[in-house]
Amino acid sequence: MIGIGRHTDYAARVILHLASLEPGALVPIATIADRRLLPQPFVRRIVRKLAAAGLVETVRGNRGGIRLARPAAEVSLLDVVRALEGEVVLNRCVDVPEACPLSESCPVQREWTRVTRNLEADLEKIRFSELANKLEEHVSHHGYPPSDARAGGLPTRQHHRGD
Repeated sequence: MIGIGRHTDYAARVILHLASLEPGALVPIATIADRRLLPQPFVRRIVRKLAAAGLVETVRGNRGGIRLARPAAEVSLLDVVRALEGEVVLNRCVDVPEACPLSESCPVQREWTRVTRNLEADLEKIRFSELANKLEEHVSHHGYPPSDARAGGLPTRQHHRGD
């Protein structure tokens, strides 16, 4: 099966949570794990990778937490995939053409390359600012994730120009 790992799916949920909040809002990892139904130790590992990729910032201390390192409109699903999975490559011959002696004349390699580039372009177009707006619609229709006192209610995000 070709697909992303569970950690990448979880990372997208973390970024989506942050994108649904006020810009610059700091959120404890425990809150995100609770609200997005994720195992907290796993979220900690994911946050380290997201921070290393420059997608989130971490602040230590009692009033610490994590926040997006740049506006949600500037964070794509491709950014998250690359942070957790590395480059998008459907076949090694796309990434390392010299690994195959037939790559220059291989019609299959050209198609693997075309499909890979199309996938990258599609993932790049998906912005977390747009996904956050869809989340708000989803929550208003279905109430997911359930709100409770520990989680501090549903995350809300005010819309700002350029968001």
